[in-house]
Amino acid sequence: MANTETIRTIVGIIGNVISFFLFLSPVPTFIKIWKVKTVMQFRPDPYVATVLNCAVWIFYGMPFVHPDSLLVITINGIGLVIELIYVSIFFIYSEWPKRRRIIIALIIEVIFVAIVIFVTLTFLHDTKSRSMLVGILAVIFNILMYTSPLTVMHRVISTKSVKYMPFFLSLANFANGCIWFAYAFLKFDIYILVPNCLGALSGAIQLILYATYYRSTNWDDDGKSSEIELPGNTTP
Repeated sequence: MANTETIRTIVGIIGNVISFFLFLSPVPTFIKIWKVKTVMQFRPDPYVATVLNCAVWIFYGMPFVHPDSLLVITINGIGLVIELIYVSIFFIYSEWPKRRRIIIALIIEVIFVAIVIFVTLTFLHDTKSRSMLVGILAVIFNILMYTSPLTVMHRVISTKSVKYMPFFLSLANFANGCIWFAYAFLKFDIYILVPNCLGALSGAIQLILYATYYRSTNWDDDGKSSEIELPGNTTP
């Protein structure tokens, strides 16, 4: 019979796979940007924010902060690279005002992460206190990233249309939240458990809204809409 650690590792690997595909979900957007050589109405904010989110989770997973979290490091390391590619593409095809905002945002993020690392390693001398500080910050950033799905859900309710809330993306968000919740529960980790509990709940609400408003959706309406970013929590 498999022990808890083995089961947790298997669950974490599944979580890595699901999160990886969620990280890739904006690829069609960037293919469109690459083809037309302009960012159009798309905004860099979600990708710049996810860079910071991944960086904080990578630090959280370090053995001198929170031991036995290798799978947290792997998926967030992959996610950080992917998000930096997205930001780079955005930078290349943006006008100078947007480029300036991206540069400023990234500089602020680098300074913030450096301060967190310095404070954690200098003033906190055990993994419990280090996990608490970095974990709380990671949870806060994850919760803030749920504003995007909330905006989408509000639009679905107000328009009674799920045209811009893809079913499989909502399903993947729900599965991602559930699998990382299970991962955190097997070796109790409140800082991974809380945001993914909220992620699973967010995904479940999206699926309920999809079932509720699917019939009332006008699939032939080609009205212009800005790109909607559903993934609010692609990382543990």
